[in-house]
Amino acid sequence: MSGDRHPLFMPVIVLGGLLFGFGLAYSGMARPEVVLSFLELTDLGLLFVMGGAVAVASPVFFLATRSGRSAPLTGARYVRRLKTLDRNVLVGGAVFGVGWGISGICPGAGYASLGIGNYPMLWGIAGMFIGAYGQGYVRSMLGADTPESTTAD
Repeated sequence: MSGDRHPLFMPVIVLGGLLFGFGLAYSGMARPEVVLSFLELTDLGLLFVMGGAVAVASPVFFLATRSGRSAPLTGARYVRRLKTLDRNVLVGGAVFGVGWGISGICPGAGYASLGIGNYPMLWGIAGMFIGAYGQGYVRSMLGADTPESTTAD
């Protein structure tokens, strides 16, 4: 599939990631203490940041998936990807939530935090990689990597 992509595909992805990271850094959400203050309900600024993102993204996703058009750089049709609410989704969400609550970081904010010079964040990012590798290893040992379980996102 990557051979069919437009030459600007990767530069646009990088630009989008940089814009996302800049937004996280500018809003203060790349600082774990801000996220932890939100989770302690003492600073609800993150609620407004997330609300703004939802207000912008929701209409775009709604209109794009109903337009019948294709993405300009990949040619792939805009479609909704549905994921059933199963045990893996619930366990993954719980693990993510607990990790976010303990550390105050998620992957996007972790990388953005590196961009603002918070280099001790490398420990948290290393923990995310170790956890992701461990999850993949355990699933492969349990034989959970069947074609049906790997096709849905």
